[in-house]
Amino acid sequence: MADIVTLFTSIGLSEQKAKETLKNEALTSALKDAIAQAQVVNGATGVDKAMGTMLYSMASRLKDTKRLTFLADHIARHKLSTELQLAAALEFVKNHPQDPINQAEFENVCGVGVVITPEQIEEAVEVVINKHKELLLKERYRYNMGLLMGEARAALKWADGKIIKNEVDVQVLHLLGAKTEADLEKKTKPQKAKTSESEVKAKKEEVAVNGEVQSEGKSLMEQLRGEALKFHKTGENYKTEGYVVTPNTMDLLKKHMEITGGQIRTRFPPEPNGILHIGHAKAINFNFGYAKANDGICFLRYDDTNPEKEEEKYFTAIKDMVGWLGYEPYQITHASDNFQRLYDLAVDLVRRGHAYVCHQRGEELKGHNAPPSPWRERPKEESLVLFQRMKKGLFAEGEATLRMKMVMEDGKMDPVAYRIKYTPHHRTGDAWCIYPTYDYTHCLCDSIENITHSLCTKEFQARRSSYFWLCNALDVYCPVQWEYGRLNLTYTVVSKRKIIKLVETGVVRDWDDPRLFTLTALRRRGFPSVAINNFCARVGVTVAQVTMEPHLLEACVRDVLNDTAPRAMAVLEPLKVTITNRSADLKSDVQVPNFPADEAKGSHVVPFTNIVFIEQSDFREVMEKGYKRLTPDQPVGLRHAGYVITVQKVIKDAQGKVVELEVSCCVSTEAKEKPKAFIHWVSLPLKCEVRLYERLFLHKNPEDPSEVPGGFLSDINPHSMEVIDSALVDRSVAGAKVLDRFQFERMGYFSLDPDSTADKLVFNRTVTLKEDPGKI
Repeated sequence: MADIVTLFTSIGLSEQKAKETLKNEALTSALKDAIAQAQVVNGATGVDKAMGTMLYSMASRLKDTKRLTFLADHIARHKLSTELQLAAALEFVKNHPQDPINQAEFENVCGVGVVITPEQIEEAVEVVINKHKELLLKERYRYNMGLLMGEARAALKWADGKIIKNEVDVQVLHLLGAKTEADLEKKTKPQKAKTSESEVKAKKEEVAVNGEVQSEGKSLMEQLRGEALKFHKTGENYKTEGYVVTPNTMDLLKKHMEITGGQIRTRFPPEPNGILHIGHAKAINFNFGYAKANDGICFLRYDDTNPEKEEEKYFTAIKDMVGWLGYEPYQITHASDNFQRLYDLAVDLVRRGHAYVCHQRGEELKGHNAPPSPWRERPKEESLVLFQRMKKGLFAEGEATLRMKMVMEDGKMDPVAYRIKYTPHHRTGDAWCIYPTYDYTHCLCDSIENITHSLCTKEFQARRSSYFWLCNALDVYCPVQWEYGRLNLTYTVVSKRKIIKLVETGVVRDWDDPRLFTLTALRRRGFPSVAINNFCARVGVTVAQVTMEPHLLEACVRDVLNDTAPRAMAVLEPLKVTITNRSADLKSDVQVPNFPADEAKGSHVVPFTNIVFIEQSDFREVMEKGYKRLTPDQPVGLRHAGYVITVQKVIKDAQGKVVELEVSCCVSTEAKEKPKAFIHWVSLPLKCEVRLYERLFLHKNPEDPSEVPGGFLSDINPHSMEVIDSALVDRSVAGAKVLDRFQFERMGYFSLDPDSTADKLVFNRTVTLKEDPGKI
């Protein structure tokens, strides 16, 4: 180790830097090889500090180590002597992964042999100075000198930046002379005009414009177009870190580009064994949105390789949810479309010596420390015969599998490619009794569909190397897998197994129970799809896993419903009010605006008679400090009616409970004083059922044993749903359709549930109104 430190310090590295480098085995090996090559050219003592710095920079940045000797030789021969040249050289070898390298093209691109004279620098700077002369004389030393530097360097790509800067400084001094006191004074910043409250509000609002979700001035589509800058360009898969280049890679990419025309292709590949949840909403937005934002296409591909768990209702629900979120698949495909081709490729994989038939049982293969298979080295001819016998149904389930000869990034050895299942497939029936696994199917279906960007959540990062390995082992087009952070919510579970448990135990009714965070449940609860897309935009396209609070999603829902849900009046806990100074046979119509803040959006009519119903909480028999609504001594206004009511008599039942009020009313303009509050009411109402929802779980992380030792089923909130079966609502909602949404004034946002009948409407509370702590 001391010898290596000495070697590294001999090329100009400090002792501390040399020791730090030793901690990185790959860099240490690369730097040693680079120094050795330089010493071949210049001798054991011929590597000075400048050359050593270049060698270290090259070794630490080079991805493809097979080019190390080539680049080290050019540095040693002083063909690459500046940082600019090295950067160009690294970019060139990255873009030209296959041999042989065109030496003339390489040297031309890297500026090898280009000599920039002082006269050329002086002349180029003079041209730039003359171009900006007028502004320079006006602004003097406050002018942005970086612009001059940038233009001069652009004109002389391979010139030394320090020399250019010195020349710029000299010529500026010659033009302007020495700095004066005025030049040295700090420039005062102009004061920004104050922004009005309405302008601030407008900037903060998130709205959907032409289907694009705006989030803090940046739409989801803009975010996704930005992501394109981080990803590889179509056809340039080989520029991605970790991508393996084979002798046929460039030909395969050429054919791929001929098929796709350079168009971006993504896919959303759910397993049809459960209902999509809020986390999938981010995946749908990312896959479909990324393609849409970059003029590409996106496939909806069902990963239907496990017939035991797949049901038709899941296929239908997945397609419905993708459409509900506003996306149209370019094509709907199934992994099962490719069963024959996948089988043929598996046969080819065995023939190439990359797969074998194994008889280890499933329990032996679990975990990362499974014992090596004793059948790993069996002759490929034997595996081919056994694999065919698997296909013909001559083995029992679990008696044989086809395994791939590779080690995954997480250390798992030889993942299974095919297993036996004697379960009819929903599409292929009994045609197959062997089915491919995710690890085998996923990348090959991506290849078959010529996917350019295989976007998946972070937990699949451990499968990236196996993804590349399998495509290359079979010599087929290899897409690029990119990972992004998963979206999670607190106070919920989204695991299919756990949701099934909630259904089976009767905690929830089904996958669309409004207390769940499946997409079907959120739709049933009344969440608008655009609000979910807004939420995904607000979360952003992140690489890190994100865990959000439900109230952030609810805030997005309120933002949308505030502008889209017409107002109605409903009374959840009715108290009868009889107006004694109004005739029983007198009925008038009251015009109620659908959106009070924008009456141009229309209105509806509600009847007004001598009997109305108000909320029980809007009356108190005993006046309390700060209470602003109806009491025996305090009148109250009726919203939209233009009347003020005053209590004349309180009627109670045998238990002393208030059951009716007798009041007098007057036109609000004739009232002695303006009432302190206006309350909602209904008259000749419809009886309805209202379901109020709270969080399903008591703790933030119901699946965390440290937070909930008894397991998630022990954490159920007993008050997660309250059913009010005798609520009253005004007649304006009589023609509502299932999933229509309303704001019940002062109560919250509600949606019409599918359980509604012609005789009785059922409303789900979508979200409450924004809380006003000062309102009692």
